[in-house]
Amino acid sequence: MPADGFRTVDAPDSPLTLRQSPEGECRVIVVGNEKGGAGKSTVSMHLAVALMRMEQRVGIIDLDVRQRTLTRYLENRLRWMQSTGSKLPMPEIIRVDASTERDLDTAEREETERLMGAIERLKQVSDFIIIDAPGGDTFLSRLAHTSADTLITPLNDSFVDFDLLGDVNPQTLEVIRPSFYSEMVWNCRKKKAQASRKPIDWVVMRNRVSPLEARNKQKVGEALSNLSKRIGFRLAPGLSERVIYRELFPAGLTLLDLTERGSNVAFTMSHVAARQELRDLLILLQLPSLAGAEIAF
Repeated sequence: MPADGFRTVDAPDSPLTLRQSPEGECRVIVVGNEKGGAGKSTVSMHLAVALMRMEQRVGIIDLDVRQRTLTRYLENRLRWMQSTGSKLPMPEIIRVDASTERDLDTAEREETERLMGAIERLKQVSDFIIIDAPGGDTFLSRLAHTSADTLITPLNDSFVDFDLLGDVNPQTLEVIRPSFYSEMVWNCRKKKAQASRKPIDWVVMRNRVSPLEARNKQKVGEALSNLSKRIGFRLAPGLSERVIYRELFPAGLTLLDLTERGSNVAFTMSHVAARQELRDLLILLQLPSLAGAEIAF
């Protein structure tokens, strides 16, 4: 393993040391949104830690080639553990880089081999694989979406970001047409069904929700409900806007780590409410292998 603790797909001989999963039990969760700033990495990190706190083995693939926010989050987590001597659950992570080949066919073939290879390697040692998709329409992003068993799309709770999914009549809130991202997901769902006869469970979560019951918030909710019936996704409550998420990033911590030694963050009722939001998300995701499992956080 490299000194920074992360593997790349260019190191196929690096061993994965966890016990192997029975074939077919690993579920691929893709966190995707083509607009930046929707909280994909925060959702990915908190979901990964939540699953590990439930004694699930988690592998992570970071495809956000430009930002690498999730990779940096985990690097911060490693440094925090080293500086405090604490032990926290850590996922296996593989970084998949975009091809530098100029020929499009060669580049796509290379990227397919990298991503599929990473998924297959992690399936041997993971109960869940979480893929943080890039914030743009790329071949790697489309390939990741097609590989999903569960697709989570965090969406900032405003009509500015709503446009990612569809166009609506501003007066009636009726859906006029799906957007480019919705059409891309639709195509990926068709490819997945044709290749494996398995569906992609698409969940759109209203992220960074304001605690105020503003009229705009109600209108966004109504428009999303209308759109969900049109293009076939389930709605999740998502995570409220909280400063704590930005404060935890430099230490690589999540809400579920605040009671750990050295966190230096006072646990408040706001954090209790935030944990409940995370529980509600896990319940709504209806992950098959967690059916009936106790959420112990």
